[in-house]
Amino acid sequence: MAISTDTISQLIQAHGLLLLFPLSVVEGPIVSVGAGWMAKLGLVSFGWAYVILILGDLIGDALHYAAGRSGLRLFPERWRKRLGIDSAAMQALVNHFEVRGGRTLILAKLTHSLGFAALIASGVARMPFLPFLWFNFLGTLPKTLAFMLLGYAMGHAQTLISTWLWRGSLVVFVLGVVALIWFLRHRAQRS
Repeated sequence: MAISTDTISQLIQAHGLLLLFPLSVVEGPIVSVGAGWMAKLGLVSFGWAYVILILGDLIGDALHYAAGRSGLRLFPERWRKRLGIDSAAMQALVNHFEVRGGRTLILAKLTHSLGFAALIASGVARMPFLPFLWFNFLGTLPKTLAFMLLGYAMGHAQTLISTWLWRGSLVVFVLGVVALIWFLRHRAQRS
């Protein structure tokens, strides 16, 4: 869900840090850019905004995790079969998150557009919650800081930043889907 950067700026100007938390749960990166710009203008404290943005981002991540953890049961069995979600696939996912869960979450967090899929998959794989939260925290720190610094330095161009963030995310998402299709075909041919 995309929120206009102008709307974010107006809301933060009017209500300060009070609105920053719920906005960051919904749409973290562009809110971080807006908060960086607001900090430069002296409307919010950079340090407090950073803390609030991290907390909001982690709450959003936890909601994705919870959706994955409980959401698979909501899919009818026939849908799971069509999607190739059988016991072997589930075991492979569980094994992946046991061995490479932290690395996967940090990498997904930094790619932005594939993050939601990894967050949900970690819940489906029933990755323990505290390690899940820890690795997301580690990925959130530099990502939030980078977006805040971008807003601090170039916040006057928020609309342009939002457009390029969306385009970059779309490119990474399309490449991720292509890689997933290739992987699934390759796996099917080996079977």
